[in-house]
Amino acid sequence: MTIIREIWNYRSFIFGSIKREFQLKYQNSMLGIAWSVINPLAMIIVYTVIFQRVMHSRLPGVDNSFAYSIYLCSGILTWGLFLEITSRIQNVFIENANLVKKLAFPRIILPVIIVFSAVVNFTISFSLFIGFLLVSDSFPGWSFFSVFPVLLIQVIFSLGLGLTLGVLNVFFRDIGHLFGIVLQFWFWFTPIVYPITILPKELHNLLILNPMAALVQAYQTIFVYGFCPPWQDLISPSLFAVVLSLLGFYLFRKYSGEMVDEL
Repeated sequence: MTIIREIWNYRSFIFGSIKREFQLKYQNSMLGIAWSVINPLAMIIVYTVIFQRVMHSRLPGVDNSFAYSIYLCSGILTWGLFLEITSRIQNVFIENANLVKKLAFPRIILPVIIVFSAVVNFTISFSLFIGFLLVSDSFPGWSFFSVFPVLLIQVIFSLGLGLTLGVLNVFFRDIGHLFGIVLQFWFWFTPIVYPITILPKELHNLLILNPMAALVQAYQTIFVYGFCPPWQDLISPSLFAVVLSLLGFYLFRKYSGEMVDEL
């Protein structure tokens, strides 16, 4: 409850920081914030043109010429949100060392700012993706609303993992380098650019160890097939999310004082 109270008390600082981040990101740019729309829009167009028009990619059992493009965009957007949150939080205390050492404020708001900023970026890209679904007559209908609990699980999981790595990275700088390598393998061990059906059956059981696999498949089930995801498949990533969040906040509360000296 103390952490929630601290976040609430510093809500103006959090939203102000998010606003400044966007302003700095597009500073001295002629198109400004329009780039936040152009970049994801370009991604959607490229994937659609290349895989649907040029390569004529199809998903087995799906009678929709845009199915593979939707499948791919669902996975890429999901992975992008996970990547932004975890990668930035794991370095947040190191990158803000001067701020942490010189100012007295609840340091937990630093990862919170990153989460809100990442969700805003995701919302922009996701809105364009929804627009594409509507234009291509591929909108999933009422099952769309099952996106929100899946998104909540993903954000909690990403925050927990990022915070755990962020605290450890202050004391063991190899953590950041190692995680960058792990992410490369993790991406290809997640069914983002390929359907899970192409994997050997003996590997299917191993995917339970990959929380992102279940989350990505949940989004793909919603947007490609138009169904609510099988909720039992999200039990494992939910448990991962809770455990990592508890671990991350425990490490933060225990070592936040020592982090100042280490930085």
